[in-house]
Amino acid sequence: MCLLVFAWKLHPRYRLIFAGNRDEFHDRPAAPLAWWDDQPDILGGRDLQAGGTWLAVSRRGRFGVVTNYRDLQRPEAGAPSRGLLITRYLAGELDGPQFIDQLAKEASRFGGFNLLLADDRSMVYASNRAPAFGRELAPGVYGLSNHLLDTPWPKLALTRQRFEHLITADEPQFDGLFDMLGDRAAAADHLLPNTGVSQKWERLLSSPFIVDERYGTRCSTVVRISHDHHVEIRERRFDRDGRTFGTTSFEFDAY
Repeated sequence: MCLLVFAWKLHPRYRLIFAGNRDEFHDRPAAPLAWWDDQPDILGGRDLQAGGTWLAVSRRGRFGVVTNYRDLQRPEAGAPSRGLLITRYLAGELDGPQFIDQLAKEASRFGGFNLLLADDRSMVYASNRAPAFGRELAPGVYGLSNHLLDTPWPKLALTRQRFEHLITADEPQFDGLFDMLGDRAAAADHLLPNTGVSQKWERLLSSPFIVDERYGTRCSTVVRISHDHHVEIRERRFDRDGRTFGTTSFEFDAY
């Protein structure tokens, strides 16, 4: 997941409104959004290469998402999968603040990551590339890509502005949020960040929705969790040409 925006405890009806794109190499195998056979309380997509997930929710209404941190520092040989952090949180008993306190002791073993975890009480953010590893988030609107939380990359600033407008509605609509995520316009060259990749790649990665035959937006996901614990999650999946080839929706009441 390489671009996401969310509102935490800000909307009168929804505890969490989330919209995000997962960008990945097309050759990396993944399973679509579904309840997991081996852990039936977890609903999410699945990375079939490393076994983890980029985004998932649980029957208890817990939520987790992870993004990679874009830097040139390669993970150590044998480093654990960052996607397994979501599974550990959703399947465990620790709340978000407890989980990141424990994770801080081993965070350096992982490649660079950003982690967001939420339940009905709190939402926490953690990154092993941030000066301070983790913190609890106050109610508000936030955005994240492959740098630290709210780093104002052009695509994030633009998407966050659009998101803030969409969530002013009494009932923010899934279609509008998906349309927001589907913007394929690249940023102007003078606005491109310098993250250590070539200008060609900076330009490709600067659009909210990325289309490329090797690497691009694999899926878009929108989540709404109401204050009375009703969970709605929808996923759209895309091929190398950016064409939709699958959609999945689930609704359930968390306990």
